[in-house]
Amino acid sequence: MESNSNQANQFLGTEPIGKLMGRYAVPCVISLLVGALYNIVDQIFIANADYLGSYGNAANTVVFPLTVIALAIAVMIGDGCCAFVSLSLGRKDGASAKKSVGNSVVLTLLSSVALCALYLAFAAPIVTLFGGTVNEETFRCSMEYFFYISLGVPFYMFGQAMNPVIRADGSPKFAMASTLAGAALNIVLDPLFIFAFQWGMMGAAVATVIGQVVTAALAAWYLFHMKLVRPQRADLRIDFGIAKKTLLLGVTSFLSQISLVAAMAAINNMIQKYGALDPIFGKGQYAQIPMAVVGIVMKFFQIVISIVVGMAAGCIPIAGYNMGAGFRQRVRSLFSKLLAAEALVGTIAFLIVELFPAQLISIFGAANESVYYAEFAKKAFRIYLCMIPFACVNKACFIFLQAMGKAAASTMLSMVREIVFGVGFALLLPLFSGLDGVLFSMPVSDLLTFFIAAFLIRRTYRELGGAGGRILPRKAFADK
Repeated sequence: MESNSNQANQFLGTEPIGKLMGRYAVPCVISLLVGALYNIVDQIFIANADYLGSYGNAANTVVFPLTVIALAIAVMIGDGCCAFVSLSLGRKDGASAKKSVGNSVVLTLLSSVALCALYLAFAAPIVTLFGGTVNEETFRCSMEYFFYISLGVPFYMFGQAMNPVIRADGSPKFAMASTLAGAALNIVLDPLFIFAFQWGMMGAAVATVIGQVVTAALAAWYLFHMKLVRPQRADLRIDFGIAKKTLLLGVTSFLSQISLVAAMAAINNMIQKYGALDPIFGKGQYAQIPMAVVGIVMKFFQIVISIVVGMAAGCIPIAGYNMGAGFRQRVRSLFSKLLAAEALVGTIAFLIVELFPAQLISIFGAANESVYYAEFAKKAFRIYLCMIPFACVNKACFIFLQAMGKAAASTMLSMVREIVFGVGFALLLPLFSGLDGVLFSMPVSDLLTFFIAAFLIRRTYRELGGAGGRILPRKAFADK
């Protein structure tokens, strides 16, 4: 089996880079976009239900960071396993690849059950910590939504962790299809539960969880039918050496997500604090609007970042295999194409948010809200995302360095962006500009991070183009 898996994956070192990107990145982008739809679809239907409206939207914003915590743990395991498996196959070490997959399954199950129990036991203080007490109705909606979302955490985490593992096994289309199936079911059930059954926040959450169960079930089925890396029962026993290496490779994914949670917690609390001092949003009937709006802007950003992360994560098996095999020139070509694609995505997103903010907010029930809702939303889109091209390049840099095995540099860049800048400016700028300061914290953080990313990108190019790179015959490169 080890020999077969190595032979089956050799095309990663010979096929044209552009063709490989299309084969791996496109399904990954679709998978992550569909995953992002789980939460954003809930918010769209909630926003257009007149009995929920901005209260339900604000509640969704409160709970969203808590789903990201679950995602952070899942992607640390899944992305780490994906990178480890790809590097191992590049080095012709199929046995280690199988152990990594087996250990990742066990780690996902244990961590997901533990997080579910934690959420259920401490729901009220957790919701309070993330700004759920902006007013009484928002708190009630948040608690209701959070309870059912917490019950689905084990299914959500299993599906998300196994998705990159399935991609590493050479089946990016199945990974995409499993996520698509769950999201499609969620889209069908949301209007049924929210409008027809009038189940409110419970209906939105239950529709989401049912979709997550479907995705997890398909992932579990695939584990018994893997093509390149088929773990045996013995591989389910934790090998601390393999588990440590796997998690270290995935720690950047974890930190980029968990630090985002810290930034969102800071932002939510600053919105609550400085919204109360605002002459308009300090009034009880409008208090939830800033939190609801910023949540919507974050969801649009999540869609864009899903494309960005999907393209970069889809390149992990390609980069990992070629780094493991020593084909540095191919890795350099891949990096160049990825950065160009990410910059293009960021530029398109920038034009959309700057030119069409009113159309974007209309999707989220603006017609049912006050004029203050629409006006604040337009300003939020234009300010909060004005540096989104830099954000896209930064994110690509995080992930590609991780795929190359440069966990330290990738982790440092991610931590600086989300903790030092993201949390720091979210706490600092509102002191001078109130609610506007919260909005400006995002573009300032992205711009400053880009200066550091540019230095790391330049250094990476030098390393990949150095004399130590393995040289292949011109035909074998096939970059173009």
